[in-house]
Amino acid sequence: MSFALSSGVTGLQAHQKMLDIAGNNLANVNTTAFKASRITFSELLSETIKKASQATAAVGGTNPQQMGSGVGVSGIAPNMAQGNIVNTGNPLDLAMEGEGYFVLSDGSQSLYTRAGVFAVDASSNLVDPATGYTVQRIGSVGENDGFQTPGNSDVNVPYDVAMAASATSAVKVAGNLSADAILPTTQTNMLTSNIAYTTNNGTTATGSTELDQLDQFSGTFGTTTTITASGYDPSGNALSDTGLTVTGTTTLQDVIDHLNNNVLTSTEQVASLVNGKIRITDVDSGYSLSDIKLAFADDGSASLTMPTYFEVTTVGGDEVKTINITVYDSQGGKHVLSGAFVRTDTANTWDMILTSITGDINDITFDNRRIRGVEFDAGDGSYSGLNATIGDLSQFVVTFEHDTLSPQTIAISMGTTGQLDGLTQFAGNSTAVAREQDGYEAGRLSTVSVNNEGILIGAFSNGIKKNIATIQIALFQNTTGLESVGGGYFTPSANSGEAVATQAMTGGAGSIHGGALEKSNADVAIEFVNMIQAQNGFQANARTIRVANEILRELTNLIR
Repeated sequence: MSFALSSGVTGLQAHQKMLDIAGNNLANVNTTAFKASRITFSELLSETIKKASQATAAVGGTNPQQMGSGVGVSGIAPNMAQGNIVNTGNPLDLAMEGEGYFVLSDGSQSLYTRAGVFAVDASSNLVDPATGYTVQRIGSVGENDGFQTPGNSDVNVPYDVAMAASATSAVKVAGNLSADAILPTTQTNMLTSNIAYTTNNGTTATGSTELDQLDQFSGTFGTTTTITASGYDPSGNALSDTGLTVTGTTTLQDVIDHLNNNVLTSTEQVASLVNGKIRITDVDSGYSLSDIKLAFADDGSASLTMPTYFEVTTVGGDEVKTINITVYDSQGGKHVLSGAFVRTDTANTWDMILTSITGDINDITFDNRRIRGVEFDAGDGSYSGLNATIGDLSQFVVTFEHDTLSPQTIAISMGTTGQLDGLTQFAGNSTAVAREQDGYEAGRLSTVSVNNEGILIGAFSNGIKKNIATIQIALFQNTTGLESVGGGYFTPSANSGEAVATQAMTGGAGSIHGGALEKSNADVAIEFVNMIQAQNGFQANARTIRVANEILRELTNLIR
């Protein structure tokens, strides 16, 4: 009878644990990333009443006689299956689809979780706001931009850090330059100074205005003051000038006359003054290499602001395609470079020239404003590169006012030689445009998101997106061997294997969904069935104890 009692007791204990587990699973049916547990039973050691016997010549063998002593809990294991993923709209809520655990640190050890409810704390760290544990990263993403600190694996979300401006260093142009289009009227090249001379604090200067009366003049003339011109005629020949000697009575018209009489060839170029600006106009229309610069020199204290460059008001040629390029200097200053592609007199060859610049500019030299000899294949119209004889580097060099000591080189990418991935030359309209450039102004982080690879991407106020950090993911050989420490966290056990650090979608790790969370994998229907089974098992074992107790009572009554 004692066997029945003890077996019933073990049955009560085992089914009570089964009920406890079902109750815990149901209690966590809405807990983020909760993993339901299941219980398994096994028979306890049986008592052998009679051992088995071997068969003899006279009789056969007999089986052992054993009596069980009850039931025990053989195992309680979590079900590590994937829970449903639901969108939350919070970009810092993260859900793992597939294998892997988020890695967090409490300052002394690493903890692992599937519950990606994260937020940014006052120190700009990505944390679990319920515990303050910091999310860990892997790799060097974000370190070069100063978003992350080398040697520190905490994820920093740099809302408090400004993104420094970046000067434009490369521009991509693409599109077609027409092989056969011709302008209605062949254009005549015209150069105009980028500043207008004024007098009396803003009145447009005229030819009779003396230089020392200009708003752009300051100081006192020394013993020797000159204005000297340099540049090129329409054919590209260098201009020659011994200089104009300036005195207190020298006028703007004297400067114009000097250019016409001593610098320019009357059959090729003519200088004039229009609305306070000095203008150089080619006599003949068509492709032109004209350019000019003026320099003021004085051995005293006199200073006269000269044009930093001459704008190409009209580009000479029979086919011209204008183009605008927005670029940035090293301090994030925005400038618009206006340029033009002009077809030369040589078949399948074009020049690209900067015609004007919006924004403060300190200097641009002759050779750095024109890219010569842009060639195309006569057969398929593909880009052929720059002419080996006349072609220069495919770049412009401009000195902006913020960078007076550091000229800014802007490389122009026109496509791959022999390919049609950039500029082309086909029949039809010219459509060339500037597609992209790599500079930007300063900005601050405005929003963040996480892609499937676990890369935290920041969108800044200047329109630039930068990779901020890579979320670290841990993999384990035996996930059911992890030890739960509460709060949705796990730590490795002796049977789980050590954590293997990686990133999402790498080395067997699953993908990350931003703006989503993993739900509990506890199934209400299954847990209700488990509760019913636990109740039935408990009742059956209680009945066993009751019957055994009644039999013992009956025996006691017989003894009396």
